[in-house]
This record gives sequence, structure tokens and C-alpha cells, in this order.
Amino acid sequence: MLLALLSLILPFLGLVSSNAYADILRCQALVTKAPQNVDIKTMMVGRDKDVRSPYCLVSGVMAQRMGVNSKLYAIQFELRLPNYWQGRFAYQFNGGVDGEVKPALGKMTGLTVSQYAINQGFAVVSSNGGHDARAYPEAGLAGVAAFGHDPEARRDYGYDAVQKLNPVARALVESYYESPIKYAYGLGQSNGGRMAMVAATRFPTMFDGLLVGYPGFNLPKAALQQAWDTQALHQVNENISRALTRRDLVVFAKKILDQCDGLDGINDDMVFATDACQNAFDPKALVCKSDFDKHCLPMLKVAALMKMHAGPHNSKDQALYADWVYDTGIRSNNWRMWKVESTIADWSHKPISVVMGASALAHIFTTPYTDVAGDIYSLENYLLKFDFDKDAPKIYATNNQFKESAMAMMTPPDAAKPKLTAFHQNGGKMMIFHGNSDPVFSVKDTMRWYDFLDFGLAGRASEFVRFYRVPGMPHGEGGPSADQFDMLQPLIAWVERKQAPQEIVAATRAKNPEITARMAGMTRPLCPYPAYAKYNKGDFLKASSFQCVVAK
Repeated sequence: MLLALLSLILPFLGLVSSNAYADILRCQALVTKAPQNVDIKTMMVGRDKDVRSPYCLVSGVMAQRMGVNSKLYAIQFELRLPNYWQGRFAYQFNGGVDGEVKPALGKMTGLTVSQYAINQGFAVVSSNGGHDARAYPEAGLAGVAAFGHDPEARRDYGYDAVQKLNPVARALVESYYESPIKYAYGLGQSNGGRMAMVAATRFPTMFDGLLVGYPGFNLPKAALQQAWDTQALHQVNENISRALTRRDLVVFAKKILDQCDGLDGINDDMVFATDACQNAFDPKALVCKSDFDKHCLPMLKVAALMKMHAGPHNSKDQALYADWVYDTGIRSNNWRMWKVESTIADWSHKPISVVMGASALAHIFTTPYTDVAGDIYSLENYLLKFDFDKDAPKIYATNNQFKESAMAMMTPPDAAKPKLTAFHQNGGKMMIFHGNSDPVFSVKDTMRWYDFLDFGLAGRASEFVRFYRVPGMPHGEGGPSADQFDMLQPLIAWVERKQAPQEIVAATRAKNPEITARMAGMTRPLCPYPAYAKYNKGDFLKASSFQCVVAK
């Protein structure tokens, strides 16, 4: 009664338009339309700097339960419903270890604000992945990963929160618009990219299109790299943050350019002939031969970098994860922040690999979990003492409490021999991009996954999956790279109009301080793997001067 009265009074007073108030009423009405066991906390109609048109914002809670240590667990979510709806729905898979509801914008690396899914007429949902990162303050820096003590929270993080939330979000969308969803998309990068790839196998009919950025496909395996790197750097300097200076990494990147820059047909401070570079580049050539050489590195530092790039191995010399690409983004702030040194004084300037990496490896990705204290010394010490013979197999282990191993929960059931048969038969399409200089998840791991998929399908993987490598780009935007590109529109065209994507034009960002002067204003084609961009003729700044070729 009160709402009906206000709907008459407020427009009359000129405080809101009739249409705007109708939007408010429609948004508020979702309270009565929420499925059972879903608690809608807030509804509002608004707009902000990242959303170009009015939208209904719904935040809610579902699947509430009491977990281990008397901690409350729940799936918290946010759903944004734009007035300018185009019949599309996007599930935004979040990165990191979840635990926080990120704004449901459909934001992805490479996109400008106007290209976010919310600004292209998508209804977008995001969640906390089934746990609250603030629930374990007593765990200190490791608190973000302490949810790993609860088996259901691990499973929600691995895949189950999506299965629980997706039908609820879809029901709210269709109720709000009083119309069925035409196309459903999943968008995610980093751990969210992993979740998108998991969805293609576990939930093959859930999404029509998946946009995947630098995925942590074998996340528990990749976590082993954190211990491997820490031990390698510790052999150089007991304070790993001082093991490699910024100059060291600039010198290393310069040597990569010296040996590889021209392999794609032109010297432009970018290495697109990635595979050829791995054969041409010899890191041992960087070892100083005299005390007067300023363009070299001590043998100990070169050895550490070579060990890091080789990836973790056990004492039988068996690879436990992928190796890594030698690429120019090694000099980026992002690479350094993850591997060597952060800017965070409260972490004693230790890298993210020590804080997040050790926390996740100890509390989430191994069974039984190790209840490592949350101070920076304990976390680093855990990585330094990690045994690749005795401890690494724990990512595959189970016990009476944890019936599924970390690998089983975090990777698809067909991870070793992917075919995505049901996803393909349902008409699903997937686009993947990955920076060659990613310090967290090796682009070679994604390459290997695609190679296995393509082999299993007798060379037909490109019928529904396209994979793009981004030279110079680390974990997300940055580095000496062309890191501005739109892969969402090509995915839409592929799903909705059957127009398969070819090369994607990428540009260097004017606000990226890590590009060189020669790279300013540059565009380049990102080519579907295994092709790369080779210079043909014309203005070297323009993508049209390059063609996608496959190395012989």
C-alpha cells in the first residue's frame, strides 16, 4: 500500500520519473520472487562510474550452514540487472581464493569500461565462492585460505558454488525481465578462468560461451611452483626479496630481446615468435665472464632463473607441473610482485607467492592440510621446507575428512584427456587468452591442455575452442605488451551468429608505463594458437602489417 502510494506521490512531486519509479518497484518486487532458502539482503536501482545505464542491484545469501570450528558458511552473491537488457546472462567467476563478492560487472582483462558485460546488456552475477575471507582473523595472513579446513567449502570453491548459485541467479533474471534468457556466458580469469574450464566439463549445458583469461587450470600443481621458486631464490639470497634486483630482470629481458626480437620479422620490443624463441634463447649466455661486463648476471642468479623456468621436479627428475616461457614480461612489476618482492611493508616485502601461495598450498591444496601460522616467517618457512618427494603427492591425497583430493576438486574429471564432448555437442564455444609472461600460471600448461584436446579430436579443437597467447603480458594487464583487446564481442558473434573468431586486434595502452617508446600507439594481431603474428610489410605500428602464420 505504501509503495503504491509513493509511486503516485514521488513522480507528482518531480522527485523521480514515472519510469524510474517503476524500475524501483520492479527491483523491490524481487524480494517476493526469490527462491526458497535465498535471503535477499538489499535491492536498489542505481548507476556508477563503471556502469553506463541504470540497473537493479540485488545482493543475497543462500546455502547458509555451520561448518568446522563453528564457522558460518554461505554463498553470498551480487546480481546486476541493467535496464538495457539484451537477453544475455553472464556468470562472473572470481579469481584468487574467492571469499569476497566482487562487483558483478563482467570485467575482463583487455576490455575497456564500455566493453564490460554489464555495459553490453548482460545481467551479471558474482559470488564469494561459498566462504568469507574474513571468517578466520585468528589465522593472520593465512586467514584467506583457512576455509580449506572445511570439506564442503573446498568443494564449493572448486566447483559446487557455481552449481548451487547458477539456477538461482537465472530464476531471478528471468523473473525480473519476465522473459527467458537467450544466451548464457561464463567469464573468468586466473582461478576464475580455471572455473570456466571446469564448467565446460562438469556443467556442459550451463553456458553457451566461455571467456577464459590466463587460467589456473592445474591450480594445485601450479601452487607447487611457489615453493619451488622460493627455494630457488633462497639459494641466491636468504632474503628472497633481494635475490633478483630490478636491474637483473631488465638485463635478462634485454638478452631475450637481443636473441628473439627479430624472429617474427621485425625488431619492435615484442616477441611474437614465442616457440622459436625458446629454441634460440640461451640463458647461460647471460653469465658474466668478467667483472667489468654490465650486461650480464652472476652464475648463481642465472641458475636460479633457469631452475624457476624449468618448473618443479621431484628427486627422480619427474616434472610436477609445466615449465615456463622465456619472455620479456619478466621485467614487469607484476612478475616481480608475484615471484620476488612486493611493495607491502606488512608482508616484509615478501612476494604474493609467499603469502597467498603458501597459505593456499598448506590449507587448501594438500591433504591433510597443514595448519601453518599466519605470520610471514611461518609461511615462508613452510615453502622453504616443502619436500617435493613427500609433500607434493598430497595434492592427490584423500582421507576420512576429505573424500576428494584437491586435484579432483579443482580440475575437470577429464583433465588428463580433455574432449569436452557434451559441451561441443551442446553448441558451446570457448575463447582463451594467456600472457606469455604470466608468473602464476604457466602459459605452457594451457598450451599442453589445448594440444591434448586437439589431439583427442583429431585436429578439430578449433571448431569450438580458440586459444590466444599474449606476448609480454604477465598475470593480467601490464608488462611490455599489447594488453588492450576485446574478446567478448568475438565470443558473442561466435555463439549467436556462428562467426568463428580469427585474429584479435590488440593495442598497447597509453597508460601502461611498462611499454617502451617504440611500442606507443602500436596494434598487433593476436593469432589463434599455434599461429603467431609475423611481420609482412607496411607500417610496423599497425596490426594490418602482420599476418598469422604457423611455424614449420
